[in-house]
Amino acid sequence: MGRFSPEPWLPQLLSPRGLALAAALLLLVLFLRTRRTRRPGEPPLVKSWLPFIGEALKLQRDPIGFMTTLQKQYGDIFTVLLGGKYITFILDPFQYQSVIKNQKLSFRGFSNKVLLRVFSIKKLVEDDAMNDELHTCYQLLQGRHLDMLMENTMQSLKQVFEPQLLKTTSWHTESLFTFCNSVIFEMTLTTVYGSILLGHRKTFITELKDDFFKFDGKFTQLASGMPIELLGNIKSIRLKLIKLLTTENLAKFQGWSEVVQRRQDILEKYYLPQDIEIGAHHLGLLWASVANTAPTMSWTMYYLLRNPEAMAVLRDEIDHLLQSTGQKKGPGFSIHLTREQLDSLVYLESTILESLRLSSFSSTFRFVQEDLTLHLEAQDCCLRKGDFVGVFPPILHYDPEIFEAPEVNKHQAGNENTSARCLVTRFNHHQP
Repeated sequence: MGRFSPEPWLPQLLSPRGLALAAALLLLVLFLRTRRTRRPGEPPLVKSWLPFIGEALKLQRDPIGFMTTLQKQYGDIFTVLLGGKYITFILDPFQYQSVIKNQKLSFRGFSNKVLLRVFSIKKLVEDDAMNDELHTCYQLLQGRHLDMLMENTMQSLKQVFEPQLLKTTSWHTESLFTFCNSVIFEMTLTTVYGSILLGHRKTFITELKDDFFKFDGKFTQLASGMPIELLGNIKSIRLKLIKLLTTENLAKFQGWSEVVQRRQDILEKYYLPQDIEIGAHHLGLLWASVANTAPTMSWTMYYLLRNPEAMAVLRDEIDHLLQSTGQKKGPGFSIHLTREQLDSLVYLESTILESLRLSSFSSTFRFVQEDLTLHLEAQDCCLRKGDFVGVFPPILHYDPEIFEAPEVNKHQAGNENTSARCLVTRFNHHQP
């Protein structure tokens, strides 16, 4: 019996018509695999004509507008296809605890999938003991450990700024977002991992930072399950970042924080020292430390620069604190603030919270481990095994019944009838 040879067919298969047919067949397969009908008791199912991707592009383009439209059309509970996964969103804030505290809805099941897709961390999926040990590291981000980390952060910030301020003889223009990314990245890297024992320190940090933010730019696509091979050179960038954070290269840093030291000790119990997946864990920690902080700083500064009155109030508040603690500002003077003193800066806190309200679109997700019925106040909701369930607090931040003119960044200052505490209460009271 002769073997089948594809060679005579290759010209036709690789022709425009052949490739178009292959693409059409692939779309058909994806459509059939993700095709779904609503079962009795399940929430309304949002129809989508794009296989696998579903409504992900609409959500990414305008998160608030997209979710608000679906809420008006389907109510507070609905299921939508996003990146190959069906997610049931529960938008009623009074039902959030039914999701977050339900033992049959797993956060670890969700986070392990994200860690695998985004950072290529495989072992956590199958090793609960390592997962539990790594979770204990978060104790080192509380109490006196947090105080120490905060002190190191202030010293790192001084190291980033002071050399530039002392040497600068002329100004140059930089994008606000690029500036904030640069400051936050270098400050965080130095605080968490310590000083770099390299002669070309600045070049190393710049290259690491540039690759990091290229990788971060594709985080949403990776987390949604899009194959990394479809994202240009992101696979090679991720591998480069992971290798730069392996045990061998971390030895070139001096002064690890407590949390990094503890994580490294745990990882070396479960991996060989040369295993590059250790670097994937550290990339995940670095991402968690930088990826939300940098845009928060950018948006806060953006709104402050657009509001000179708010900027003046914040300067007065900080100057007053420095004077009351006997500290001076300027080159050569070291500023030390305790956590209690930072907590007293209520205008600063309210400014950051208002920026987060307008610019943060964070959600909370859980993995449905088995078919179950979620008992909510308004109705029972059937969830399907293998799906995800999520809450979307940002939709409250743009609700005109909660915030008057919610699209406007508001800062009230200098009004005797509106104390700083009231400003913070306004923002904190409506946090979901």
